[in-house]
Amino acid sequence: MSKFWPLIKLLPIKTNLQFVKYARLFGGLSILLVIGSIFFTVWPADNKCGGLTCGVDFLGGNLIEMSTRPEPVDLAEIRASLNGLGVPDAQVQSYSVPGSDPTGRYHAMAKFGNIEGVSATDTINRAKAALTADLGSQVQFTRTEAVGAAVSGELLTNGVMALVVAIILMMVYIWFRFEWQFGLGAVIGLFHDVILTFGLFAITGMEFSLTAVASILTVIGYSMNDTVVVYDRIRENLRKYKKMPLGELIDLSINETLSRTIMTGVTALFALGVLAVLGGGPLQPFAIALIFGIVVGTYSSVYVAAPVLLLWGIKRGAKDEDARPIKLGMASRP
Repeated sequence: MSKFWPLIKLLPIKTNLQFVKYARLFGGLSILLVIGSIFFTVWPADNKCGGLTCGVDFLGGNLIEMSTRPEPVDLAEIRASLNGLGVPDAQVQSYSVPGSDPTGRYHAMAKFGNIEGVSATDTINRAKAALTADLGSQVQFTRTEAVGAAVSGELLTNGVMALVVAIILMMVYIWFRFEWQFGLGAVIGLFHDVILTFGLFAITGMEFSLTAVASILTVIGYSMNDTVVVYDRIRENLRKYKKMPLGELIDLSINETLSRTIMTGVTALFALGVLAVLGGGPLQPFAIALIFGIVVGTYSSVYVAAPVLLLWGIKRGAKDEDARPIKLGMASRP
């Protein structure tokens, strides 16, 4: 297989890139991105979901998916039909269906609240009747869903709790496997990735639903896996090169795992790229969030989780000079 390696490698087998040298620059960039993501996620504060475009799962309401084949979908007519019925907060959009409608010409999704004093079931039935009358008998309803306000609030709480518990479990795992400095770096990297992914949903306006929570949980797992690979190599090199300055040792460790990291990420991006293009519906935001999470997770393993070790230092032994913390930016090879 070695003779075929030059045909598939993305980087030389051995690299000598200086990552620590630019840790200050990228650390500052990460801080700005995190602050911006938090702002766009929580603003406006008077909204239940802040800057996120929450789906029916979290806001409550009704959802109808329909097909108008062989006629192209008329979003304006669907919107006018729902508004004429008096349903609140009506939102209409087209969506693609792999295989049958990849262009999204014949499929539409409508989300709306309940008519005052009318149950969710009756509201959906009235909406179906109105849409059939306005669009014609060719309209077919492929999916209907109703979520009450109490259920949606519980789902939102459970989704947030799932994210918090996942981060805590990851922190405990790293703490037991490595030293506390490693655990701190891993948790900072995880918060970095999660907050930026929330920022992606807020800025792009992609629907934030239970599927989005699943994508963030997957990002947490991928980011932690990548961080553990780098940390394992750092720990091995700490035993092998006991007198090497910590900054040089971190650069060496990242370079030694760089090829594996990139190849793993690229193969995942290939699959997710196809899913993002052809998946359609709720799968598209899921795939886009994972693509973003893989890129950000790889970045945070190199420029967030690893450089944190420089700020706190790693204890190599009581008599070792390198037991003291090494200042960031002062550890590169002269």
